[in-house]
Amino acid sequence: MNSMNDPAAEEYSVDLEGGPAVTEQRPAAFLVKAESAGTGEPVEDVSGGGDISYDAGDFSCGPDVFDDGGDGVEISCAAENVSRGTAGRLLVSGETARALDEEASARWGLNPFALVEAAGRALASALVKACSLERRKNSRPLILALAGPGNNGADALVALRTLVMYGFAGDGSSAVLSREPKPGENTPAAAAVTALRAMGVPAGVWNGSLPPADIVLDGIAGTGLSGPLRGVPLEMARAAEELDVVSIDLPSPRLRARATLAVEPLKQNLYTPSIRPFCGTIIPVGGIFPPGLLSNYGGEVSPPAQALSGLALPPSAGRPFPAFRPAAPRLLSWEDAASLVPPVPPDACKYRRGLAELHAGSPGFAGAARLAAEGARAAGAGLVRLILDDSLYPLLAPSCGGIMAAPRSGEDGRFRPDAVLLGPGWGRDETRRPVMEQALKEERRGTPLVLDADGIALAKAYFAAAGVELRFGGLTILTPHAGELEALSGVEKDKLLSQPARLSELAAAYNAVILFKSHVMIIASPEGPLLYVDGMNPALAAGGSGDLLAGFCAALSARFSVHRREHNEKTCADDLAAAAAAAASLLAAAAALRGKAFGDPLDLASRAARLAGAAWLPRGFGGNGA
Repeated sequence: MNSMNDPAAEEYSVDLEGGPAVTEQRPAAFLVKAESAGTGEPVEDVSGGGDISYDAGDFSCGPDVFDDGGDGVEISCAAENVSRGTAGRLLVSGETARALDEEASARWGLNPFALVEAAGRALASALVKACSLERRKNSRPLILALAGPGNNGADALVALRTLVMYGFAGDGSSAVLSREPKPGENTPAAAAVTALRAMGVPAGVWNGSLPPADIVLDGIAGTGLSGPLRGVPLEMARAAEELDVVSIDLPSPRLRARATLAVEPLKQNLYTPSIRPFCGTIIPVGGIFPPGLLSNYGGEVSPPAQALSGLALPPSAGRPFPAFRPAAPRLLSWEDAASLVPPVPPDACKYRRGLAELHAGSPGFAGAARLAAEGARAAGAGLVRLILDDSLYPLLAPSCGGIMAAPRSGEDGRFRPDAVLLGPGWGRDETRRPVMEQALKEERRGTPLVLDADGIALAKAYFAAAGVELRFGGLTILTPHAGELEALSGVEKDKLLSQPARLSELAAAYNAVILFKSHVMIIASPEGPLLYVDGMNPALAAGGSGDLLAGFCAALSARFSVHRREHNEKTCADDLAAAAAAAASLLAAAAALRGKAFGDPLDLASRAARLAGAAWLPRGFGGNGA
């Protein structure tokens, strides 16, 4: 729920180096299980609004209250298991969230009291599930609600009232208020304070210290905060810094939450890279706003195809694959993103799966070439051509297997690529210029181009030498981390990490899709909204992860290129944004499949190949040869 203004991103600023690394992550003590205990079945979304009743074992959290159950398995929030009926979760700005609240009241009859009541009960329901409180009736935790002046504070108070009423909060649970309600005040927060006090729950104004607590419900500030915390709310946040905090909607500045109970629609700031490490496990909480109201804000998008349905009918058997451009920013899971890419027809030959041509590798960086090629193969390219410097060719070619390695001096133009990748470990000397020039010409003629690492720097140098504006033909994917994008654009890394709107501005200026690599991967396109892929997996902070990702992008761009050509259509930037989103999601899903383990990126490629095949290869049909 919202009450104030947009958050000040600088209050959450964290020093992150460039690349797909993460210097901060959710504490390991707070792990939320993604499967129902004993069954292995995915758990549904966490919704509230009705009576609190649960199936035991859906979730568990930390020692005492936060417990991983002793299995030591890397787990992600089960509530993030998105239904395939929608292509991603809607993300909204603070301004949009306020407009949603206002429309709910003005046109849907949902006044602030109704919204806060629904939100508070749903948040209580989510907390019970997340911390397995239904198992803890004999050792109920002390829950402390910290209530700031806005609706997030009211939400926290109603959640506490609900937990006490249903016996999930221990005796001695309490609330601390940033201010005393005025006499006769008619607000949801004042009503909740009255109810708590009538129930014998201490609800006093901040006096300089906090009472004991096992779980702190952070309702001090939220998505409406404008500027830094000041006064009493700041003192309350400082006092809670070392405690086990569960935040509502968005952590208050200074607090690093174990989990964030995020009322849907989710707030875009949750996935801003500079803020994301402070949110812990993000648990979506639904059931507050009617679907019809959410649809006014881009809340429903049907996937363009059911690539994961178990019987993927080929697009060539009827219709071209529709382009995907949602009305608002979306958070995409692997299932969501995979549904945005055309599946492979059952009668496909290798050329119909796409020919990806890669120019990569240089002395000292041969591994980048191999990894990029393996990435393209894992993501489903039917033919991967790896063009190598003559000095590298005899070293890499014997181990390339089905990858068609070729020396640069032997290139005769016999093959026509469906997508071209330039850059992984490629180097930046002048011998690359003719290749870059030809690739840029072909991009303007309709061949998708992926530029990674050295390829991005070389493109900047090429445009600068030509004395023209750095602007592509609309069919380029750039895959920079923060340091590379700073070098390209001049925008400081901390601004790129804290102000995602800058990515949209740069994508429009360059007329290119930008796949921004960080612990949250963000896809910006020249005209469409931002697409987000949550990562928060430091196992990907390793040399080679970006090379694999670039190869994924090349393969999926080639798939789109072939599909559009077969249907007499032109590949567009929306196609490449979908390809980039699927590539980013595939990398994150492959890392999650590996679990808590370090390893060679080649291992990720093999896991990605399994995921990609399950998503895009048809089932129920016979196969044919190459």
